[in-house]
Amino acid sequence: MFCLAKRKSTIGRPKFNIENIVASADLQLDLDLYSIAFKVYDVEYEPEQFPGAIFKMKEPKSSLLLFKNGKIICTGCKSEKEVQQAVNKTQKMLFKYAKNIRRKGKAKFTVENIVASANFAVMLDLYGIASSVKNVEYEPEQFPGAIFKMVDPKSSLLLFKNGKIICTGCKSEKEVQQALNKTAKLMEKFASPLEDKDKKKK
Repeated sequence: MFCLAKRKSTIGRPKFNIENIVASADLQLDLDLYSIAFKVYDVEYEPEQFPGAIFKMKEPKSSLLLFKNGKIICTGCKSEKEVQQAVNKTQKMLFKYAKNIRRKGKAKFTVENIVASANFAVMLDLYGIASSVKNVEYEPEQFPGAIFKMVDPKSSLLLFKNGKIICTGCKSEKEVQQALNKTAKLMEKFASPLEDKDKKKK
């Protein structure tokens, strides 16, 4: 009698999609948020509820929090290039409403967090991963995914048994790729081929 060995599945270089980037910038402007909210259609300002104004940009699609000291928080962009475009457009628009321009020139931004998704296209043994890999927590009664806290690059990855991954905490697209590459290498021994029904859901 022959016994069929369980086929191992190789995880290739993971591709990912950026779902959201949170970035900050200092426009070096002193802003009159009341005037901006009154004159700019896509800006809302309710200081009783929140100290910043909210600017909803259509292209690139994003939301920006504007503060009186010229600091901004940008969310919703899908790439670092889009973040720079959003910051540039916001800075250009706000120059005419600035009470004081502290410094001219394009504002630089800092990425605070990237949320990215990936699909390893394999089945993952989350129990095996949690018992063998450091910094992995898995409590299926509370949450269906395992949580992997990576030290370098500093990030958190949600691992699901169907091979889907959510990566948070990275500061650049390069770091996202590094985190996913390391995760794929660590998880390879706990991977098996997807069943037909799972392949159809991909």
